[in-house]
Amino acid sequence: MATPNLSSALPTPPAPTPCPKASPGYGKRSVPDQRPPRADDFALLPERERYIAGYVDQLPEGAAMNIKSLAKQQPLYGQMAVGSALRALGVAGHLRQARCAVGDGDSLRWVTRTFWSRTARDNEWWNTFLTAEATHSLPQPVIASPTPPPPWVPAEPAAPAEPAPVPVVPQQRTAPEKESPAYLALTRLGPADTRLGLSEDDCRDLEELAAEWFAHGADADYLVHTLTAGLPPAVDSPLGFVRKRLITKLPPQRPTAPLPAPPGTSTPRLMVECTDCGAPGRAEAFRDGLCGPCREPAQSPDADPASAEGPGIERDIQAHVTRLREQLKLR
Repeated sequence: MATPNLSSALPTPPAPTPCPKASPGYGKRSVPDQRPPRADDFALLPERERYIAGYVDQLPEGAAMNIKSLAKQQPLYGQMAVGSALRALGVAGHLRQARCAVGDGDSLRWVTRTFWSRTARDNEWWNTFLTAEATHSLPQPVIASPTPPPPWVPAEPAAPAEPAPVPVVPQQRTAPEKESPAYLALTRLGPADTRLGLSEDDCRDLEELAAEWFAHGADADYLVHTLTAGLPPAVDSPLGFVRKRLITKLPPQRPTAPLPAPPGTSTPRLMVECTDCGAPGRAEAFRDGLCGPCREPAQSPDADPASAEGPGIERDIQAHVTRLREQLKLR
């Protein structure tokens, strides 16, 4: 007689093959010291978060963790639901997002990584882990040029080079004027989230405001992520909504030259990102994966969770997080 399955965990579909990989340096990073997977790993989570957590847990290292990729690869939830689930998993202690410096000097670039823990961790654990990760995130080694052979080793005769054929290129039409990075970034808002679909005239109207973000050192990915994070269920006027966010969420001006570091300190190689709005900062400035402005409404002392306005799922998540914290203290 078959034994009934008493586990409360949802059956998770197998990971797609091949699994979409993130760009080099980006993607999923599992934290160390995790126990082997079990059927009840995410049994305490709500149904949607339990499903997304089970799917993310089976993804390989370096897999794409952006909302669009996760929504495309699993059949049950769209981009809005996946974004809300990732935020809830961050609050529950299963993931943190961080910007990591890769390379050094002129080749230095920042990539976004999602650190994943099958076991729910408290804020103190995450702060310790991310601080250590920032300390050990060193510049990538420079590949040395090959050592020339000793002078007594005869060189191999070089093969005569054949003249390369000259390709016949048909006459091309004059290309139109190249669009600005600010305009191209605004055109990505609609594909990223249909609630922010802008017309060509809208993009032209907002192009100057978006250009200020690039003048402050932001890139297109940062602008799109910040403008599409934490959207309300419906946006009546995408033009007015995007205009307001371009003004109120304008990032600070970055210095043109790097500031000198105090003696005995090194340049930070890792900055944690808010799971909701994507704002960067040090690990100790975040709690439950959220920055101060994003968690302030939920932690206001005057707010009553039982009578607060808003979707019921937010109240369920806060109550669930409280239970998780109590369980973490007992371990």
